Amino acid sequence: MPDETPSLLTLQKRAIGVLAALPADALALGELFRAAGHELALVGGPVRDAFLGRSSSDLDFATSATPDETEAILARWGDAHWDMGREFGTIGARRFGSRHGGGADVVVEVTTYRTDEYDPSSRKPEVVFGDTLEGDLSRRDFTVNSMAVRLPELAFVDPFDGLADLARGVLRTPVDPRQSFDDDPLRMMRAARFAAQLGFAIDDAARAAIVEQAERISIVSAERVRDELVKLLLARQPRLGLQVLVETGLADHVLPELPALRLEIDEHHRHKDVYEHSLTVLDKAIALETGPDGAVPGPDLVLRLAALLHDIGKPRTRRFEEGGGVSFHHHEIVGAKLVSKRLKELRFDKATVQAVARLTELHLRFHGYGEGGWTDSAVRRYVTDAGPLLERLHRLTRSDCTTRNVRKAQRLSAAYDDLEVRIARLQEQEELDSIRPDLDGTQIMAILDLTPGREVGEAYKHLLALRMEHGPLGPERAEAELRSWWAARS
Repeated sequence: MPDETPSLLTLQKRAIGVLAALPADALALGELFRAAGHELALVGGPVRDAFLGRSSSDLDFATSATPDETEAILARWGDAHWDMGREFGTIGARRFGSRHGGGADVVVEVTTYRTDEYDPSSRKPEVVFGDTLEGDLSRRDFTVNSMAVRLPELAFVDPFDGLADLARGVLRTPVDPRQSFDDDPLRMMRAARFAAQLGFAIDDAARAAIVEQAERISIVSAERVRDELVKLLLARQPRLGLQVLVETGLADHVLPELPALRLEIDEHHRHKDVYEHSLTVLDKAIALETGPDGAVPGPDLVLRLAALLHDIGKPRTRRFEEGGGVSFHHHEIVGAKLVSKRLKELRFDKATVQAVARLTELHLRFHGYGEGGWTDSAVRRYVTDAGPLLERLHRLTRSDCTTRNVRKAQRLSAAYDDLEVRIARLQEQEELDSIRPDLDGTQIMAILDLTPGREVGEAYKHLLALRMEHGPLGPERAEAELRSWWAARS
């Protein structure tokens, strides 16, 4: 057992404190189920988190009652209840603290014991209700999630030694891992996700089974894969989960651009390992996220996706040049297209796809700033092109510097400090984040005696370009420039 891993006794002491703090309303619910002749047990993540000393806002229960019986009991217990998926056996309810002695509301999900059966060719399980808690726990993904506490007596149930695995920091399946992953291939993704969230290692047998069955993840819907990937990326240590995806071969089927970054390093080491570089950029970007009131509150999915994927255009653009150099010309443009394609296939929303692709396209824009001074016009364009993504672009660009050359790193950092100072100064002077031409469309039409149409748009773009190049012109000069442009055009 690693020195930093808590002992069983430590875990037990933690759990006592957390479970003792369970809302009285939850214990009252256990009394109601028992009075009706049914079992009720707190299961899964809330039990695991209790042993880790974490209180959980989610209260997930398993019961011997049918969904209809559960609904009837919850209707008596709660102030509101709803069908969360009756076909899967889950009913939800809320009890308002204000009506029951004050305190926070209590929200519960109660699911009938299940022994799901899977068609090997299907993406979804065929739900079959079971009749024992132990049978229900055997169908869960990992032993650390196969522990339960019976209510209202608070009796601990651990048929698969999940507590011992929790103490060792190991992810192990309650049944043969090949059967478990064959039953539900998404559990392989969950292994990577829990590695990122909990920092746990995957049991050797489970890891071997993932390697053997990685291709089976392809039958899982893109939406379910995306949801697991998002949870992984938003975890405390996403690097650990991403390494699991790549090392087991899962990434070849869900995010193939990531393992493709492991470019072969030639004997002269003419370029850095792009895969390791990308993981390091991700780590650095996470460190630059802010608190809730900051510019980029963490965890930020867009920033993390951009940090991970910003260089995925390099494998397709790598060229060995004469003299021993290596180039990746336009990899940011190619990468933006690849990012857009992959995220769309994973069913990410349109806003996320566009934001990550745009950051990928812009991530090299800063390079060269330190060598040749940018004009104010160039700074304005940098800010305008980034738009609402500017703060994320700041962090992505800073994180992209992973050189071990201390002087070079200091020089790049100082150059970016200087750029941010100039941006702040220009924003203060010109409200740069909302740049508009000095004349709007209505004024342009009045001056040139035009009706709405293409020519008004062209005039607007011309004035915007002047505004970007020279800063505020003022209405008189803007009108003169507009008339001069129109006369030359005519």
